[in-house]
Amino acid sequence: MDLSNVTWPKQFQQLAQPLRNALRSVALRIDHIGSTSIPELAAKPVIDIQISVANLEPLDTYRLPLERLGYIFRADNPIRTQRYFRETPGNPRVHIHVVRAGSFGEQFALLFRDYMRVHPNVATQYAELKIGLAQRYQLAEERPLYTEAKRPFIWKVIAQADDWAQSTGWFPGPSDA
Repeated sequence: MDLSNVTWPKQFQQLAQPLRNALRSVALRIDHIGSTSIPELAAKPVIDIQISVANLEPLDTYRLPLERLGYIFRADNPIRTQRYFRETPGNPRVHIHVVRAGSFGEQFALLFRDYMRVHPNVATQYAELKIGLAQRYQLAEERPLYTEAKRPFIWKVIAQADDWAQSTGWFPGPSDA
C-alpha cells in the first residue's frame, strides 16, 4: 500500500483523456474515484475511474470503445448496478466502473470522495484502518475480508457525509475529464 503518491491525479488524467475521446457524449461524466483520488490517502496502486452514462444498456455503446482502448469487460461482476472493466495484463492497474448517471452508486462514490477531500482527519482515520487491514489480510484470497472489514467505517463516513452534504448544499462539481 502506497502511503501517498502525488502522481495519481496525473495518471488519472493520462487515462481519462483517451476515455473522453473514445466515449465522447456517451460518457456524461468521467471521474477519478477511490483512494487514489483523495490526496495523501494510503492506497493500493490502482486508479479507479467512474464513467457515468445515461443508461447501462445497450452495453456496446461504451463496451466497444473501452475494448478498443484495451480494457477488458468483466461480465462476472456481481454488482448489477454497474459494469466493470479492467486493464489488460502487464499494464498499470485500472478499475473502470460504469454507472448510470444520477444513480445511488454514482452519487455514493462522489460524495465519499468529496467529503474525504475536505475532511483530512477522517481520511487519516481511513488510512490507518486500511493499513491495519492490509497487514492483517495479506493473501490474495483474503481480499474479500479486507473489503468487508472496511464496510462499517465507510457507512459511518457516508452518514457523516450526508449530513455535511445537506448542510452545505453539496452537489457534484464538474466531471474530472
